[in-house]
Amino acid sequence: MIKIPAYKHPKRNSWYCAFWYTDFDGVRRKKKKEGFKTKREALDFERDFLANQTSTADLTFAGLYNIYMADCETRLRGTTVEAKKWVFESKILPTFGSTRIKDITPAMVRRWQNRLMDDKADYSQTYLKTINTQLSAIMNYAVRFYGLSKNPVTLCGPFGKSKADEMLFWTREEFGRFIAEVKKPAARLAFEVLFWTGMREGELLALTLNDVDFINSKISITKSLGKVKGEWVINPPKTPKSNRTISVPRFLLALIKDYSDRLYEYDPSDRLFYFSKYLLGDEIKARSAAAGVKTIRVHDLRHSHASFLINMNVPILLISQRLGHENIETTLRTYSHLYPEKQQEMINQMEQSESENYSEVLSDFESKISDIK
Repeated sequence: MIKIPAYKHPKRNSWYCAFWYTDFDGVRRKKKKEGFKTKREALDFERDFLANQTSTADLTFAGLYNIYMADCETRLRGTTVEAKKWVFESKILPTFGSTRIKDITPAMVRRWQNRLMDDKADYSQTYLKTINTQLSAIMNYAVRFYGLSKNPVTLCGPFGKSKADEMLFWTREEFGRFIAEVKKPAARLAFEVLFWTGMREGELLALTLNDVDFINSKISITKSLGKVKGEWVINPPKTPKSNRTISVPRFLLALIKDYSDRLYEYDPSDRLFYFSKYLLGDEIKARSAAAGVKTIRVHDLRHSHASFLINMNVPILLISQRLGHENIETTLRTYSHLYPEKQQEMINQMEQSESENYSEVLSDFESKISDIK
C-alpha cells in the first residue's frame, strides 16, 4: 500500500499536502493544497484527488461522480446539472459513494432499488425511473471512458415507469371553476397564460412584456427561468425548438395588457411575474380544493392545454410545434392515450357520411353479426 504523506505548516496551525500526479494527457504535475484543519482532511483531499485522476475502474463511485458532474457542467444547462446533483446527492451517493465502481454488482443495484420502492416517501413510478436512469447514465459513462466492463444497472432490467398510469389535467370546465377562486392578480394571470398557451413554467416566469406582440396576437418564447447554485438565472429555452413564437387569443392579450398597465414603474424588459414557481404550486393546491376540482401540478396545466387542443381536433404537428417539443414523436408518446376517443369519433363520421352508399352491404353485415351474438 502506498503511504500518502501530509504535512503540518511550521508557522500556522493547519495541515497541507503536496504530491505529484499524472494528468489525463500523461503529463506529470505537482499539486499542493493548504489550509486543512486536520491531517485527516489533508489526506482525504489527496486520496480523492488522485482517485479522480485515475482512468481505471478502481475509481470510487464518489470520484466518478465528481468527474462526471464536471463533464456535465460543460455540456448541460445549469438547471439540468442542479437537478442531477439533487438526485445523486440525496438518493444515490449515500449508498454507492465509497464503493469502487468495478465492485458495484447488479445484486447491489437491485437491493438499492428495493429500498427506494419500500421508502416511506412512497415515490411515484416515474420518479423511481428518473432516479434509476441517473445511476445508469453515470455507469454508462464509466463504461465508455473509465474501463468499466459492464453497466450493472442495465443488467437489472427495467425499473419504474416512463410515464404515469394516468395523466392528470383539467378540462376547460374544471379550469374555469379553479380560476374563479384565484384572487391574486399576478397568480391569476399566470394560470391563464399557462392554460391557454401550454408554455412551460420556467418559460412563463421569464416572460416580459417585450415578448408580447399585441398587434399580431403572438407571444415569443425565447428564455426560461431556472435555479442554479441557489440563484435564479435566465437561460435559453429547454431545446432549440422550444425557442418559438405562438399565436394567442385576443382575450388573453387583453388580460396581459390590463395586468401590465397596473404595474408600478414597470420596464417592459423586466419579468412580468415577480414570484418563483413555489407560489404557483401553493396556490394551485389551495384554490383547487376551494373550487372542488382535483389537485394537479403546475406542469399539468401544459397537459391540460394539449388535451384542450386535441379535443378541438387540432393537428398533432401543430400541437407539437406549439408546445416546443423537439419532434412530433415526443408529442405522440406523451399524449397518445388521449387519441382513442378521437379515432372512434373519426369512424363515426365516416359511417354517418357513407351509410347510404353502403346501406345494402351494411344491412347484411349487421344481420350476420347479430346471428353471431
